[in-house]
Amino acid sequence: MNEPYGRIAFNDEKRLINVPFLETLDVLDPAQSSEKLVAVDSNDARSRPFNLLRAQIIKKLGPTHGKLIGITSAAPGAGKSFVASNLAASLGMLSNRKTYLLDLDLRRASVAGIFGIRGNVGLTEFLMGDDVELKSIGRRIGTTNLAVFPSYPAMVNSAELMVGDRFESLIAVMRALPADAIVIVDLPPIFANDDAILVAGQLDGVVMIVEQGVTTKKQLQSALQFIEPTPLLGTVFNRFNGGVGDPYGYGGKYEGYYSTKT
Repeated sequence: MNEPYGRIAFNDEKRLINVPFLETLDVLDPAQSSEKLVAVDSNDARSRPFNLLRAQIIKKLGPTHGKLIGITSAAPGAGKSFVASNLAASLGMLSNRKTYLLDLDLRRASVAGIFGIRGNVGLTEFLMGDDVELKSIGRRIGTTNLAVFPSYPAMVNSAELMVGDRFESLIAVMRALPADAIVIVDLPPIFANDDAILVAGQLDGVVMIVEQGVTTKKQLQSALQFIEPTPLLGTVFNRFNGGVGDPYGYGGKYEGYYSTKT
């Protein structure tokens, strides 16, 4: 197919070369996480793409370019929550900065499942104004510097919540974090509803997930227009040859390099 409706192929896409209370949160054993969480083990070759992405995000942000980063896609199914969770997990492995992961895909929340977090009170309830403290929602992941603030799927007027006082309070808390903290926000797909567009306006940058052979150029172009003027930090090309576990398409020849076996 030709421009602008053709599905994006690997060579078409510009890639992403392109709460101070962390210590007081309940600690979750990473062993409870699902098989989709691959970035918690640096010896796992599947963690490498996320470590590379981590380095590029830190480079893009620099010392003065903000800390709130949204992860989204044009349409559902591109793997944005998978990328957001593993990017956050990779960042959480760093000893010199704290990372926070917020699941703001309220209607189809999946971060809790990826990390093996069980519960029924999350960011949705906080944003609705229920008697919920933000600190009670967060879960620290093992001994890492990552705290996850999950949501649980709910049919709510999510757009209304994204412009409410409690949402402003959430953003204010995240902005008050130390300068070297990074907040990863898992957003709904751009075309699922207007939540991502509303939230993006409060963020310092957005990373767009593109699914090979599925996302069209028209979809990507329109999605990028919707998030303006929030800066696009870059795009991640997911499911390229190597499959979901290897978003950059790097394969087996690197596995020995990342293995502890001799």
